[in-house]
Amino acid sequence: PHYLLLDDTALEGYDSHKKMNPPLREKSDQEALVAALVDGTLDCVATDHAPHTEAEKQRELAYAPFGVTGLETSLAAVLTRLVHTGLMKLPAALALLTSRPAAILGLDGGRLEAGAPADLVLFDPEEAWTVRGAEMASKGRNTAFEGMSLTGRVRATVLGGQVVYAREGEAERFSPRPWRAVASHA
Repeated sequence: PHYLLLDDTALEGYDSHKKMNPPLREKSDQEALVAALVDGTLDCVATDHAPHTEAEKQRELAYAPFGVTGLETSLAAVLTRLVHTGLMKLPAALALLTSRPAAILGLDGGRLEAGAPADLVLFDPEEAWTVRGAEMASKGRNTAFEGMSLTGRVRATVLGGQVVYAREGEAERFSPRPWRAVASHA
């Protein structure tokens, strides 16, 4: 999702927190990506959640590893760029992150109906917030969006019917739960 909001000008300061693979492209490429999502040419948005330690990302750009933390900002990036600009309605944008990837991978998920897995994200689509790497839940806090204002914030995550993450005000609560293997038919 970082390609929706950032282009190659973000690297003008040689900020290794914005070093990713594939690298950020020109504004015209970003606009083509957005257009392809809006017109349905592209089916989904995937996250590039490649966290690194602060020490790794503090190296000079040429020596720093590729990758950024993307999972915690993915929903807000999609909402900020596609929904809050009026390019896409909320249900269509959510499908890019949920039902479409599930269908492509042959997973029984990405939908809210009786018998479907109770894997949900509760969010406030209108909450504006400023991204701060130091506040990320991931062990890697190398966000390409440091200091950027995004709109749309996750309030809770439910996995298998169990609340595994909840944000109440500025307080966060985690309930550790072992990851479960998901068989893919792809």
